[in-house]
Amino acid sequence: MQTIQRILFPVDLTESSDKLVPYVLTMANKFDAQVHILFVVRMFHYFTDIYVAPPSISVFETELVEGARKKMEEFTRTHFSALPRTRAEVVLGDPPEAILTHIVENQTDMVIMGTHGRKGLDRVLFGSVAERVIKTAKVPVLVVNPHAKENERAGATRKA
Repeated sequence: MQTIQRILFPVDLTESSDKLVPYVLTMANKFDAQVHILFVVRMFHYFTDIYVAPPSISVFETELVEGARKKMEEFTRTHFSALPRTRAEVVLGDPPEAILTHIVENQTDMVIMGTHGRKGLDRVLFGSVAERVIKTAKVPVLVVNPHAKENERAGATRKA
């Protein structure tokens, strides 16, 4: 089996990310791997065609990046203080493309990420970041549905 030295953990900085932390910590500890946490702020340049001034979009994107950096610092401090080699980064871009670029540029050995499990129209409208990463990444990708146990409990409650 290939040695896993660097694990990429793309996050959305919601409670879903919190639920994936145990999986990341387990793998990082098992392989003594460095964890790279990545948050991608979606670019809004496509709104320039609907009469929104580009400077307004640029200012908004900058504020989003700064807000995400603060949230990322808090997230990293809360969950990864026991792993001093953890790196956290916030970038502006298309999430799947930024993740795939990070994999190559940082010689990532494994990706651990969540999926929202969207179906139907939601999936068509929003796409699936996880699906694009799985289909394109040249490294193993562990995808976890952070809501699976909640959905399982809700189903059991309905059946009762």
